[in-house]
Amino acid sequence: MVSPTLLVLAAGMGSRYGGLKQLDPVGPENETIMDYSIFDARRAGFGKVVFVIRKEIEEAFKEKIGARYEKRVPVEYVFQETGKLIPGFSVPEGRTKPWGTTHAILMAANVIHEPFGVINADDFYGAGSYNVLAKHLQSSTTDYAMVGFVLRNTLSDFGTVARGVCHVADDGYLKDIAELKSIEREGPRITNIDVEEQETVLSGGELVSMNMWGFTPQVFPQLYEHFQRFLKRYGDDLKAECYIPSSVNSLVQAGQARVKVLRSGDAWFGITYREDHSRVVQSIGRLIEQGTYPHRLWR
Repeated sequence: MVSPTLLVLAAGMGSRYGGLKQLDPVGPENETIMDYSIFDARRAGFGKVVFVIRKEIEEAFKEKIGARYEKRVPVEYVFQETGKLIPGFSVPEGRTKPWGTTHAILMAANVIHEPFGVINADDFYGAGSYNVLAKHLQSSTTDYAMVGFVLRNTLSDFGTVARGVCHVADDGYLKDIAELKSIEREGPRITNIDVEEQETVLSGGELVSMNMWGFTPQVFPQLYEHFQRFLKRYGDDLKAECYIPSSVNSLVQAGQARVKVLRSGDAWFGITYREDHSRVVQSIGRLIEQGTYPHRLWR
């Protein structure tokens, strides 16, 4: 049985957060969220880690993050750069923004040749989530997978968030994803305001994608084609990004992929805004008290 690889998306600066939130400690021994993610992934059976980072943070990232793992698990680095585009396309003048998570995943096409999971560097998914994802990836299925979380448990108290709201068929497979980019909670009320200022009221019980995916290498040529179509349509837009939920949704709608929706009983939490940090530290502390994690993660 081939061990799956874990692809960690860590190239974002965290513009709303105001810094490299991927490098901020949340554990008692200066562990980051990524430390807990990789600890859980290794226990679940993931055999290699690939980090997607930006070239300019390579030195700091390897020193503070990568060095913790390189003696424990095979580690590779790939770089998401704005100028790394499909032949025939060029970066428009004035574009500094990265091209999104679909582009980030494509950066790993040359180093991943086995089933793999995808996570955000700044999201805590819980041990159970890695277990169900690894089990899927270690099976013989060619279906892709997504670990879904309940919307109300993924919101920040300090501002809006973007979430992919999922509709799931009776057989447990993904029907479609609606990318809502401005979800906010005010008291018990949860709403999304779209670009046309239209308000949608949400129950909070919706299932959402938090960018925890399972793929086979077959996804790379599929994402390449989707990204190519994206560039033809939006390549001159200085801010447009190609997000993986939208790309997967297109594959599902075209009948090119089936995505099994997996569920975990573990809580998700993450850092979108700087004010979220203390809540994450408290949540990690409770899990340590419960015995889920050792006080010192890397002994």
